[in-house]
Amino acid sequence: MTASTVALSALVIGFDTTVLNVALPDLARQLAASTGQQQWIVDAYTVLFAAALLPAGLLGDRFGRRRTLVLGLGLFGAASLLGTLASGPGQLIAARAAMGLAAALVMPMSMAVVPAVFPPAEQRRATALLTTMTAIGVPLGPIVGGLLLRHYWWGSIFLINVPLVLLAAAACLLLLPESADPASPRIDLPAAALAATGLSALTWGVIEGGDLGWGDARVPAALAGAVLALTWLVRRSRRAEHPMLDLRLLAEPVFRWCAIAVTLVSVALLGGFFVLPAYFQSVLGTDALGSGLRLMPMMGGLLVASRLGEPLVRRFAPRGVITAGLALTGLALLLGSRTSAGDGYGWTALWLPLFGAGLGLVLITATASALLLLPPAKAGVGSGLLQTLRQVGGALGVAAFGALPAAGYRSRLDTAGLPGPAAQPARGSVTAADTVAERLGDPALAASAHGAYLHGMTLVLLVAGILALLSAVLVAARMPGTDPAAAPGAGPGPVPAALPEPGGPVPGGPVRPVAAAAGDRGESSA
Repeated sequence: MTASTVALSALVIGFDTTVLNVALPDLARQLAASTGQQQWIVDAYTVLFAAALLPAGLLGDRFGRRRTLVLGLGLFGAASLLGTLASGPGQLIAARAAMGLAAALVMPMSMAVVPAVFPPAEQRRATALLTTMTAIGVPLGPIVGGLLLRHYWWGSIFLINVPLVLLAAAACLLLLPESADPASPRIDLPAAALAATGLSALTWGVIEGGDLGWGDARVPAALAGAVLALTWLVRRSRRAEHPMLDLRLLAEPVFRWCAIAVTLVSVALLGGFFVLPAYFQSVLGTDALGSGLRLMPMMGGLLVASRLGEPLVRRFAPRGVITAGLALTGLALLLGSRTSAGDGYGWTALWLPLFGAGLGLVLITATASALLLLPPAKAGVGSGLLQTLRQVGGALGVAAFGALPAAGYRSRLDTAGLPGPAAQPARGSVTAADTVAERLGDPALAASAHGAYLHGMTLVLLVAGILALLSAVLVAARMPGTDPAAAPGAGPGPVPAALPEPGGPVPGGPVRPVAAAAGDRGESSA
């Protein structure tokens, strides 16, 4: 019941990440939002979410993870209600920013309670449930949003969050025990400012690079500022005794490679999610609801992985399962890259379950294995670090897979014979090309645009698939073959400074024994 309570919190956040995409055209018309305002209605959430992840982890460790989780849910519900009542783009952008801040409080805490509340034998199952619920929320957003918009106004997509949040908050208060580390350090305000500045600048630069163009002076300036701020944060964290960004956690080889695997698979995940919805809607002619339904085979694969992950880890250890998951993800994406114009949805429905199963094996196993290594006192900081690395991986995925399909699309689009005012928007996107083709009565342009988009999509899936396969080889060669859930204290070698000696004391609270690390020798062992 406790795991289900926390999973409900994760479902709310996963659901909201995609539901807005369905209503954006409607609310843009009713609120008279410009193109730039529409971008910030979407991006304000992402930027604030990235900026607050690291401070949120430390906040939960110090003041209570249940308290922080309930606070985040309450703020999310209040911001959703404000979004429902927004009468202009500015108000909605502010509400979305508040929702992003609230989500940053909820996501790390939903993971942080796992090592703090659940015994080791139940942690992998609890993490599997959390990861699965978060992922299920992604296609659930367009499905529920599409149904709501068929009967109600655009604000209903935010109003639906309120009862969900109330239910999740009440369940947390009634069923979830409190956990905290009162002796954890105070929040380092300069470090928090550096983290917020660096992560928000990185996210903004990646998002705007795809829209403004990478040659726009503001984009490299933002990315340079992000590098400067994050470098300064790393230097400050390395000198601090109790850092907010505890890079010493990465000294443990299993934790480090689990974090790397989560980051790499997040890049591949963005490859699939970036191109598939537009393929369904623009090329296959579905609506947002139909797109969400067509993603469900992927969720089926993820659910299968959530059930098989734990017994597979017991037999093959995390390294074997993560390697297999990355290989399966790569295989699925390579199959997707073979999509041709006459395949329709049938071919996609064949490889999507493999894609979901591979993602599930990696995300669930890597996250659970990393959390098993965290002492309760480090639960918030460690989960915040994992979520931050996933966010960075997602941002890199957006950067890589934003430019690639656009370049592939423009290289194949035939605009010969079109007047300049029509050719320019047609080159911008397949959606714009469809609009131009409909206005001009030019089916040849629509066919060319669909073929060009398919070419760009297959390029993305090909590159993402190769990346996933290379990641599988890297993890197989370098990740230790030990299981964090094995007998405590097993294995030779010293324990990194970030984790307690088996059975040893930890400042700020008791910690369960943690398996001793095998050191870097184990990274190349078979």
